[in-house]
Amino acid sequence: MSIEREQIGNPASVVRLERPASGQLTDFRTQVAPAAPRNPALVVVTHGPRLLDRVRGAMRTRHMSPRTEEAYIGWIRRFIFFHGKRHPDEMGEEEISGFLSDLAIRQHVSASTQNQALAALLFLYERVLDRELDWLGGLVHAKRPDRLPVVLSRDEVKAVLERMDGVMRLMATLLYGCGLRVLECASLRVKDLDFDRHELMVRDGKGRKDRVTMLPGRLDAPLRAHLTTVRESHQIDLDAGWGTVVLPDALDRKYPSASRDWCWQWLFPASRHYVDPVSGQRRRHHVHETVLQRAVAHAVSATKIGKHATAHTFRHSFATHLLEAGYDIRTIQELLGHKDVRTTMIYTHVLNRGGRGVLSPFDM
Repeated sequence: MSIEREQIGNPASVVRLERPASGQLTDFRTQVAPAAPRNPALVVVTHGPRLLDRVRGAMRTRHMSPRTEEAYIGWIRRFIFFHGKRHPDEMGEEEISGFLSDLAIRQHVSASTQNQALAALLFLYERVLDRELDWLGGLVHAKRPDRLPVVLSRDEVKAVLERMDGVMRLMATLLYGCGLRVLECASLRVKDLDFDRHELMVRDGKGRKDRVTMLPGRLDAPLRAHLTTVRESHQIDLDAGWGTVVLPDALDRKYPSASRDWCWQWLFPASRHYVDPVSGQRRRHHVHETVLQRAVAHAVSATKIGKHATAHTFRHSFATHLLEAGYDIRTIQELLGHKDVRTTMIYTHVLNRGGRGVLSPFDM
């Protein structure tokens, strides 16, 4: 009789018992005969941790970000369903190449999307299933286009910000004034601001790296006024018996009262509460980044500037305007948090300098 495998489980931990005609129970994995079940036709199945749970455990052990975890789990699911729900341990290099090639040929995904899918599958096989993969022969790579970032002029930045108000305008100004990514801005905490040194600390940026960037002096008064409002809201939550916030790296076990401290609160808290599924506590999360992205999109549309600008465009404009002001590329690399200076070098092309910086004869 055939033995079915758990679709997305751990095949090594599946135990299936069956009573054959002889009446003796047989364990097809260990050949050990435990006590007989009451129903002669009963098949007893004992499962260990499911595959995706093992993936999550391996990622959390390595302190990978929740967004990376969500993305990797999604790609592993798609890989499994692409191959008819076969267990990954039954597949290998050929199936991985087929899945990734399909992404490039049929689905026309970008090179970065294909690379993310490859990273997820490599993590699955090397870190979870403990299998070393050979070279993926025959893989069709998605083409990476050489595109330059969209950059707003200073007047265009001003026009967009003038069409925003309140907290969204303050957040958008931080994107431009500090060179922040959208999620970095949304997840700022009160303690990350240093008004005396005019510095802003970015914690757990891309790649789980910390960095320091400048805090514009013109934002001193608006930020202080905003903090006053947030503190009043936090005090109301404390009086109601709430007021806790999620802490990174399980600090709440080391400092049990830290989650209620003012310094750990979100700089831009959400307007609504939620119930933490783990602790059961009622809390506020930070403003979701899509709220800021939509606000910027509406402001850009209202300006009619004729560019496909997004919230991330403020970061591109930050870097380009610093280069135009004469700051060196290494300094800008540190402010942006780029691992490789070649990533920062893309902004030198936006400046239209070098051989392309000559004056057109039509303008002479």
